[in-house]
Amino acid sequence: MLKNKLLAVFVILSFLSNFIIPKTSAETVFQAEKFPFKEMQVQVMPEFDYPEGWESKDIPSLLVGQYGTITNKSGQDYEGKIEIPVPAMEKGFEASLVAEFPEENKPEVQRPFDVDKEKGIITWKPAKAIKSNETYKFVIEYYTKSITIKDKKSFTYELTNKADIELLDVIFYAPMNAKTIKLEPKSDNNSKNEYGEELYYYEYKNVKAGDGLKYSFSYQKDGTESTMEAINKKQPPNDENHSGVNATDQVVKNGGTTETSERPIIGIGGSSIIGIAIIIAGIFVYLGLKGNKQAAARVAKQKKQPSKKQTQTNKLGSNSTNAEEKKELRKKLLTGKIDQEMYDEEMKKLI
Repeated sequence: MLKNKLLAVFVILSFLSNFIIPKTSAETVFQAEKFPFKEMQVQVMPEFDYPEGWESKDIPSLLVGQYGTITNKSGQDYEGKIEIPVPAMEKGFEASLVAEFPEENKPEVQRPFDVDKEKGIITWKPAKAIKSNETYKFVIEYYTKSITIKDKKSFTYELTNKADIELLDVIFYAPMNAKTIKLEPKSDNNSKNEYGEELYYYEYKNVKAGDGLKYSFSYQKDGTESTMEAINKKQPPNDENHSGVNATDQVVKNGGTTETSERPIIGIGGSSIIGIAIIIAGIFVYLGLKGNKQAAARVAKQKKQPSKKQTQTNKLGSNSTNAEEKKELRKKLLTGKIDQEMYDEEMKKLI
């Protein structure tokens, strides 16, 4: 009798599980079409920087950053993983960052992630559930070795979108000191910053899922020095227009408003990117001014004549660490992950 009762309970539970388990799974499966993009910005940066452990500087790097703001249109809160298409089968593909922006005007918070090469996706789980009809902001970065070298350097970039995109900006950063630059299709706008770096950008509205966009980029450039390395060697123009000026504030004024911008210089919270090249130019000036101030601060510290032991400790440890941290901060500022205020605060800790 007991055996028959247990069998009946097992049958009932099995029957109910056919309804309960699939429903639970369905709630955690990411359906791209139910998470359309309110905004997306793609930054394509050949020879911009090299990740740690890059096997050879003879192989130029291609860095791609993708900022997105998606809206949960699934009709319920979502606690599952996010899936974003990436060229995982591209030569030398290396995902370097996945992060979210839990607070407005604050730096990104990194999230653990996985790459499925066969499906061509990068996945991660947000720290908190995405509420129904609310937005979620993120950034992913990856490197590839897809730049070919013949009589010139060239590569193609193709955006794969599985969801609708309300506003899309695509920005190409030409490498510092690049020449004979050619980009197809021809960009909507381009400009040159004060150090000679060319920027090309496109603006799109209401891009439908599956539309996709493809670009071909070629240029000539000697060597493989990265843009970040070149920036660190540059000095701002020595004239009255750049003496003691807060570069970012000056750029905002030139753009038609005297208010100080509180959003990231380049990021996912902005509207149209017309004028971004001017802003980038301001960043370069700003970085140069900061470099001069840091040098002055170091000279002042040296006058205190630290002990031999302290000097050795600095040489062995903190100096090299600080240099890498400063480089990373400059990269975040240049690519819009942090704003000027956050950059100032973090740099003060390293001086």
